[in-house]
Amino acid sequence: MKTQVGIIGAGPAGLMLAQVLRLHGIDSVILEQRSEDYVLSRIRAGVLEHPAVEFLHAMGAGERLAKEGMPHEGIDMLFRGEKRRIDFPSLTGGKKVTVYGQQEVVKDLIRLKKDFDGQIFFESEDVAIHGAESDSPSLSFTHGGEKKALSCDFIAGCDGFHGVARQSIPDAKLKLFEKIYPFAWLGILADAAPAQDELIYSRHENGFALFSMRSPEVTRLYLQCDPEENLGEWPDSRVWDELHRRLEAKDGFRVNEGRITRKDVTPMRSFVCETMRHGRLFLAGDAAHIVPPTGAKGLNLAAGDVKLLSDALAAYFKSGDTAQLDGYEALALKRIWAAQRFSWFMTRLLHKDPGANAFDEEVQFADLDYFTGTEAGRRTIAENYVGLPFGWTGAA
Repeated sequence: MKTQVGIIGAGPAGLMLAQVLRLHGIDSVILEQRSEDYVLSRIRAGVLEHPAVEFLHAMGAGERLAKEGMPHEGIDMLFRGEKRRIDFPSLTGGKKVTVYGQQEVVKDLIRLKKDFDGQIFFESEDVAIHGAESDSPSLSFTHGGEKKALSCDFIAGCDGFHGVARQSIPDAKLKLFEKIYPFAWLGILADAAPAQDELIYSRHENGFALFSMRSPEVTRLYLQCDPEENLGEWPDSRVWDELHRRLEAKDGFRVNEGRITRKDVTPMRSFVCETMRHGRLFLAGDAAHIVPPTGAKGLNLAAGDVKLLSDALAAYFKSGDTAQLDGYEALALKRIWAAQRFSWFMTRLLHKDPGANAFDEEVQFADLDYFTGTEAGRRTIAENYVGLPFGWTGAA
């Protein structure tokens, strides 16, 4: 088998890359370790930045997004019982975000890939990268019990934090950064209509809470908890009691209860692999970076990587120009670190740090006052939340 770009991973990054490359007339094949059912059932982020929404529409994956996505023009920040709204359009020149589950994005992209060429090998085992530093890299894998080989011009590692792509780069060439947070999120999905139309980020004495949604019928809610939390100690009644406590507001807001269909604990970490290129192997998405979910940046960062990488590959296949491929890593990292900073900032701003003293907590509340009580503070949050432009360089 032979293709122009071999893609490892059928998550958002790999699927978006395949679709954009197709529009450029570039062939690709995707190898995915998991089954299609598993990929479609993964519950992940649900907030799409303004640039990500535009990108999905531009690649032809926006039809259902336009019909079922829920545009949001702001968020509420709740502390000491008071809700303060960050209005996105007035602070960002009309931009907003859209709530649309990541699994729905994946579903749309898989359909497009299948409709046009069907080149997705689900349940690919023992994937290995060969000759990444040569002019003719290849992938070997086992599919349906049969060993296969795929020759490529380039390989895109879009297989997540635990994937083979980053692990194939020699340790001596890896430049890694990581921060582990001393808390996690206990998240639930509930069959309950959202109690309001926009997200609420709450800093409570008992810890952080987030009110969110996945559809007009399904609410997504989170509580700060210990990374080693035992879900067996969190019966539904305790979850609802704590959500009501942490999301209580002076305006009378109250979460709607419903049947809990999913309950999980998400650890919190920040991670960056600055080595996003190794010969003809390029990393994109979670293979290169992980952000705490507080800033809603995971899928959106993947979209930014894909835009830069697809542009670079298109320039190469059109004219042999390697300048954008050579510059991919440095340019992608500008936006990645900006998103890391914002995600760290929101995490620090809203969580109860178990190691903080009284002074630290008062400074935290002073920050909350400033960033929600002044136009400059609100603009900082709004501009970062709706998303910095793809290809952002940090220069005016």
